Amino acid sequence: MKKICPSILSADFGKLAEQIKLAESAGADIIHCDIMDGHFVPNITFGPEIVSKVNEITSLPLDVHLMINSPERYIDAFHNAGADYISVHLENNYHINRLTAYIKNLKIKAGVVINPATPVTSLECILEYLDYVLIMSVNPGFGGQKFVSNSLNKVRELKSIITKNNYNCLIEIDGGINIDNIKEVSDAGVDMFVCGASVFKAKDISKAVRDLKKIIT
Repeated sequence: MKKICPSILSADFGKLAEQIKLAESAGADIIHCDIMDGHFVPNITFGPEIVSKVNEITSLPLDVHLMINSPERYIDAFHNAGADYISVHLENNYHINRLTAYIKNLKIKAGVVINPATPVTSLECILEYLDYVLIMSVNPGFGGQKFVSNSLNKVRELKSIITKNNYNCLIEIDGGINIDNIKEVSDAGVDMFVCGASVFKAKDISKAVRDLKKIIT
């Protein structure tokens, strides 16, 4: 089943609990948490303490996307904070197999992320071990960016490889997903849709979630 994953990067942190509850009650499937350190990407967001608070607010699974250097130092902290999914970037992790195996050993879903300029072929030796791949459809660091159109070709290419080899690996996408493009993205083969501004910047958060889900159901 395809899943809507609202990203709290775009939420109003002064109303965080209220907005998460609105998204949850409207049918959101997973809450996405973007972790940035100001080094790997040019922004700083939040850490395990906020993830722990989010875990208290919602019963939904938490999807933690680590846009940070040396993520291996923080896996345990995010696990203890309540992460159900943890993804790490291919671009700055030299021992990606060992790192994802460590995540899986904690009984957490393990994912690998690739940036817009990173080819899908770079994943071929790790795909069989992953629970999901996150394709960035914007350059990571800030919410509200425009969708990078050639991300659709990357999704189709990745879907083809997964299907051909019968891998048990889902495809997630993050960046610029909204009511206007989610159907095309879904048709390309995406399973999990990270929606930030299109949910939390909407006038009616509940309606935004319901409208997005209706298209992919």
